Amino acid sequence: MARMYSRRKGKAGSHKPSQPSTPSWVRYKDKEIELLITKLAKEGKSGSQIGLILRDTYGIPNSRLITKKQISSILKEKKLASEIPEDLLALIRKSIAVNKHLESNKKDETAKRGLILTESKIRAMIRYYKKTGKLPSEWKYDPKRAGMFTE
Repeated sequence: MARMYSRRKGKAGSHKPSQPSTPSWVRYKDKEIELLITKLAKEGKSGSQIGLILRDTYGIPNSRLITKKQISSILKEKKLASEIPEDLLALIRKSIAVNKHLESNKKDETAKRGLILTESKIRAMIRYYKKTGKLPSEWKYDPKRAGMFTE
């Protein structure tokens, strides 16, 4: 299937090998991993950053195998999750950066198209998150006031 905003088909990508059991060399227990996740979340790390830190620093390849829960669900239990999903927040930050670029470079047509594509992705994602209940139905995205979402 083709990509949404280009005529290319894209690459297949890689997949994690299936591991039904916990690796034998991981020395952390599930409670210890939950404590690490809450500690990193209190430091201001996002869910994906926490996963990378657990993998690279602590040698935990997949916290879900050990804790039987996703990092995001652990953050929700501890009431440390943000109200806006992480991928939507990244797109909003990207649109802010492109808008800032366009203020000083008004004739950059490629950046204008990039902004249009980014904002359409934001709108599609907002529709999805409202439908699934992760965002309230009255939540609105305004490109002019988008800076307040990233604070």
